[in-house]
Amino acid sequence: MAKEMMREIGNKSREFYEFVLPPVDMQLDDDKLKLFIDLPGFNKKDVKLTLHGNILSIQACKENTDQKHDMICNQRPNVIDKKLRLPIKVKEGEESVSSAKFSDGVLTVIIPIEKSGKDITIE
Repeated sequence: MAKEMMREIGNKSREFYEFVLPPVDMQLDDDKLKLFIDLPGFNKKDVKLTLHGNILSIQACKENTDQKHDMICNQRPNVIDKKLRLPIKVKEGEESVSSAKFSDGVLTVIIPIEKSGKDITIE
């Protein structure tokens, strides 16, 4: 019974993290937005990105290949499906990502932006 209870607690914990994750850092430069997305435990082939307008969709799904052991607790997420509203204006139909790199469980995405407005000189 304790084993079943631990398994259920682990499943609820994993479901919570699948909802909350992944943690994302964003840096806004003059001409680009950089996103750093933590996806530990996932491989490059498990991850799919989609940019539609200013909404970035992050989907990741990994297969549980370790079936030979009796799992007592499984809290790490197997599925991530998150949509982020980006703090930039992207014209419809002009979505582009200049680069995306996956290394050591961190996905780095660079999105070029158009500078809006104008600089004001202060005298």
